[in-house]
Formats: sequence, structure tokens, C-alpha cells
Amino acid sequence: MKRTVFRHFRSSKSLNFETSINRSVLERLKINDDSTSFCSGIFHGSWVNNVEGRSVNVQIDPSNRKEIGRILFGNATDFNDTLTAMTAAKPTWSNTPAPLRGDIVRKIGQMLRLHKEDLAYLVSVEMGKIYTESLGEIQEAIDICDYAVGLSRCLNGTVIPSERPGHFMMERYNPLKGHVGIITAFNFPVAVYFWNLALSLVCGNTSLWKPHESLSLTSVAVTKLVAEVLESSGCSGAVASMICGKGHTIGELMVHDPRMELISFTGSTSVGKYVSQHVAARFGKRILELGGNNALIVDRSADIQLAVRATVFGAVGTAGQRCTTQRRLYLHRDIYDTFLSQLLQAYESVQVGSPLDPATLCGPLHSQAAVDSFISTVQRALSQGGQLLHGGVSLEDRLP
Repeated sequence: MKRTVFRHFRSSKSLNFETSINRSVLERLKINDDSTSFCSGIFHGSWVNNVEGRSVNVQIDPSNRKEIGRILFGNATDFNDTLTAMTAAKPTWSNTPAPLRGDIVRKIGQMLRLHKEDLAYLVSVEMGKIYTESLGEIQEAIDICDYAVGLSRCLNGTVIPSERPGHFMMERYNPLKGHVGIITAFNFPVAVYFWNLALSLVCGNTSLWKPHESLSLTSVAVTKLVAEVLESSGCSGAVASMICGKGHTIGELMVHDPRMELISFTGSTSVGKYVSQHVAARFGKRILELGGNNALIVDRSADIQLAVRATVFGAVGTAGQRCTTQRRLYLHRDIYDTFLSQLLQAYESVQVGSPLDPATLCGPLHSQAAVDSFISTVQRALSQGGQLLHGGVSLEDRLP
């Protein structure tokens, strides 16, 4: 089998036109605050706006590196205040009947439907994935809410026979005694949160979200929508709290605090290993969704055109930044040349550009660090004897 390096163009910048944040979208999502130069990223039933002792993070559009907003990040004091608020809100929420909790999640899903296009726009501008993918991500969040609504009426227990006459044993699901911590990655800033939140809510748990710092604007918008539903339903917004911040500050506190009974982490394998070890050391529960090194095997009996389309979809989607992204390709020698010829033709048709341009198939990489990593990976592969067939460079010369 031949060993070939195949990479498509990736860039941290737009090919054809600038992306400027649409202020009307922010207003509809209620994250346009004219009273300050930033938006709070700290919520535990109320928003914290005091900048003293806190940092303000600049949010960047990866397609043009322009500023699109500023978010107030939380600190250790905010973390403790948030857990205090969550602990106060937990008994009422946990004792709310599961079907009623499910009805609130139904309303959250409806809120996402009402703001689907605006949220998708914000994801595209702040994360960089193309708009059609962003719409699909918001739909995933809606779908999991629908699923959770049904689950809220299916939390069935078990009746177990007893060896004692006239007795039986009964098993039932209960909310966790502590809180759920949700740490999400940049590539799916909305869907992954709701995969966790919707199920956690119907199970009667209180959750603290630490989104990826570079997607804080989107996270604030989502939290405002969720809080609006909770509060209009007579529940404390602290049930679904959020603190924007760095992993080495807020993330560390969550991982090590025994009040956080379960930590759900989405991110790199190396950080996931660290999270798993430290949560396990305090006998906490953890859910991990980590990176992959996915391969496609194409035998000589395969439908070549279908396999080519699958490869392009698997490798180019989200600019190759999914945990399920295809990174390796194993080809039977009999179809090797034919397959690569068709794959090269397919890659020639891939338009890289602004995520808001309908013609774009591949948006920008999310950060300059990602671009640098891509370039260094290509160079390392070439130094090991790989052959570059297409792309492999940053598109710095295509800027407007």
C-alpha cells in the first residue's frame, strides 16, 4: 500500500468577503447591552456584571479575525457563588415531577425553534462552520429536547421479588445528590451542551456549564433563552447556570470540587485523560467525549463514487474539526489510482471561504493555533516521506 499525504486547503481567514456581526441578531437574542462595553458570561439565576477582579475576553470571528463582542469571564468567587445558588435551587427542581420537568424542556426546545436561524448565524460567525452545518447543529439541540420530553415519562423503576413473605423491593431513579458539570468544546457549542442539559434537566439535576472560551457569545445567547423559559415557568434560572472562563481556572475548579458529582467533558483526549483521573480520584462520575483518529477502508469491491463522496464529507465537514472527522484512508491497491484521481477532482471543487457564503463548503479553521498545527502536521508528514497531492498551505494570499 502506498503512503500518501492528502490535505485540503484550510485557513483562518475568509476568501472573498468580510463577516461583520449582525447587531439585530444580538438584539433578538437579547445579548446587546448598551449599558456596558461587555456582556456578562456569569449566570446563576442572575447575571454578574461587576468587572472588578474579573477579565473581559474578546470574541473573534475566525474568518477575518475581527472582534465581534466582549464577554466578562468568571473567577473562583463566582464559582462558589454559583454552586451556592444551584444548591439552593436543587430541592425544588428535584422534587418537581419528571413529566413537569419534561414540559419545561419542551418549552426550551420550542424556544430554540423560534431562534434557530439567529443561533445558527451566531455559531457560524463565532465558530466558523458553514451556515448549513450550524442550522443542523441547532436542530440537533432541538431534537434532543424532544427526546428528553419523552424520556421524562419513561423513568420507570423495577419491582424486585423478595425472599421475605409479603415483601417486595422497589427500584427507582433519583437525581444526583450533587451537581452536573458540563464542559464543552468549540466545534459543537450548542448541540453538545443540550445533549447533556436536556437529559440532566428531566432527571432532576442542576447543571453548571463551562463553554469553550472562544464560543462565549453563543453560550450567553443560549443561556439567556434557557433562563427565560425556566423563570417564566416559575423555576430558578440557577438550575442551568453558566460561567464563561478558561479551562485552567473554572474548568479546574469544576473537576476538583466534590460538589460537582458528575463531570461531562468534551474535548481533546489528553485533557480528557486528565479530567477522568482527577474526577475518579474523588470518586466522582464522568462522561467523556474525546478526539479520534478515524479511518475509512475502501476495498476493491466498493462503490468508488460513493466512497469518494463519503471521504470528502468526512474530511471537509466543519473544516476537519469534528471528533468524527476522517483523518486516514486505506485503499486497496487495485483501486488506489482510480480512487485518488476522483478524490483530487472532488477536492478541486471544494470552495473554501466565509461560512456565511452559500457557495462555501469548507469554512475557516477556528483559531490561528489550529492553522499553525495544520501546517506543522503537513510539514512533519512530508519530512517522514509523505507526498502532498493537494493544498497543504494557509490561504493568506486570498484575503480581501
